[in-house]
Formats: sequence, structure tokens, C-alpha cells
Amino acid sequence: MALRAVVRSLSELCITVGVLIVLFVVYLLYWTGLRADSASDDEIARLHKQWAAGPVDGGAPGGGTPEETGGSPSRGQDTTGDGQAGGTAERGAASGTARGTAPGGYRSGNSFAVMYIPRFGGGWSKPVLENTGKQTLRKGLGHYTRSAPLGAKGNFAVAGHRRTYGDPFKDFPRLRPGDPVVVTDGDTWYTYTIVARPYRTLPSDTGVLDTVPAPVDEAATPFDRPGRYLTLTTCDPEWGSSHRLIAWGRLDATQPASEGKPDALTR
Repeated sequence: MALRAVVRSLSELCITVGVLIVLFVVYLLYWTGLRADSASDDEIARLHKQWAAGPVDGGAPGGGTPEETGGSPSRGQDTTGDGQAGGTAERGAASGTARGTAPGGYRSGNSFAVMYIPRFGGGWSKPVLENTGKQTLRKGLGHYTRSAPLGAKGNFAVAGHRRTYGDPFKDFPRLRPGDPVVVTDGDTWYTYTIVARPYRTLPSDTGVLDTVPAPVDEAATPFDRPGRYLTLTTCDPEWGSSHRLIAWGRLDATQPASEGKPDALTR
């Protein structure tokens, strides 16, 4: 009888644990996605309402030509991309003004642009918010605070979840040279072009965020001179965070928002 009671108790415990695991998986795959998609849609709707209310101060920040240099992000910002070590970037965000404005002029935690990547699907669009903290990445993509502003001289660096919270960068490995990445701040459309397949590295390889990206693997170095660049980061493997995937692009075109969407979004 005692043995039977022990077996029954173990069986009930296993069933309970199994149910909890299933619920946790449902939470990760379904509930976090619903909440993230809703938060992302709210951010984009807020931006569109803000932009429709009046003109946006803009134009390509920083001035100068694409070949000129810009400010460099600080070494030591983890190439997180999945909120796993966002504290480093959060500390960078705190280095802005006392009112929480980042060095690029963006308010920490607020959205300031919308990104479109046709390779990920015609309906794919995500808000870009300032900083790469965990709470921020649950609403959309996060701008590395000490990297260059959108369209400016230097390296505009953005992180996003690979899985959970809407899976924004789920298809990151599909990026190919020539793929457009289009970003708008409501005033200007910026079209970046991916220059190489995603590069896999360790989180400590912070050179990928430099003004002129300088990865540990010199053979993967995408550029040899200053310019207006884009760096996208996310975690690898798909359900882990031991490594990072990096994609680089260069700014190839800009046009006023008043002229409508760029060709990359209307093909």
C-alpha cells in the first residue's frame, strides 16, 4: 500500500509538472506574442497620430556626406538583441540628459521611428524605441543609445528579439546582401541596404557597434571607411542567447515622407 501511494503521488507530481511546462510554453509562444504585437501596434499608431498632428523636425541628422564620420558608440555595450543583458545598454541610456533624453535626442523608452524589412514579409513593420532594456524590447525594436541617430553619420544600431515577444527578428538568418531596410521618423524615409549575410559572433564582440563596425573576425569587417551605416542585432541560436547574429547595411537613399513610400516598399 505504501509503495502504491508513493507511485500515485509521483504520478500526480509528474502530471502537475507537465501541465505547468505546457502552460509556460503557451505563455512564451502565444501570450507574450499577443501582448508584444498589441504594444507594437499601439506604438506605431501613436507615432502616426503624432506625425499627422504636425511637421516633424528632421531631415538626415548630423549633416555632411555619407563618407564623413560620426560619433562612436561606447565600447562595452553588449550586442544583446534579445534583452538578455540589456542592463549595459540601459546604463548607456542613463548617460543622456537629466530628463532622460539620450545623446541622439531621443527620449529613453519612447518610440521615434518605424522600421520595415520586406524580406520578413509585406506586412512586417516594427516601432524603434530608445534603449535596449527588457521592457523596451517587449514593445518593439531597441536603438543602442550611444550609437548614431537615424540617418546620421556613424552607425545606427538596433536590437530585437529573435523569439518570444512577437518574434520580430525570427527570420533574421534570411537576410541577404541587397535587401532593403527602410526606416521612417515621420519626416524622412531612410533606405539602408544590407551588405552581407548575417555574421555570428559572441556577445562580447562589441566592435560590431563601432562607428565603423570592427568585428573580432577581421574578415567579416563590412566597411573600411566612415559612412552612414546600420547594424541590426539579435540572439542566436533561435531559442538561446549564447551568440549574436549581426547584419550590416549602408544608407543608400533618403526622401521626404511627403513624397510617399520609397520604391523598396512599393515593389
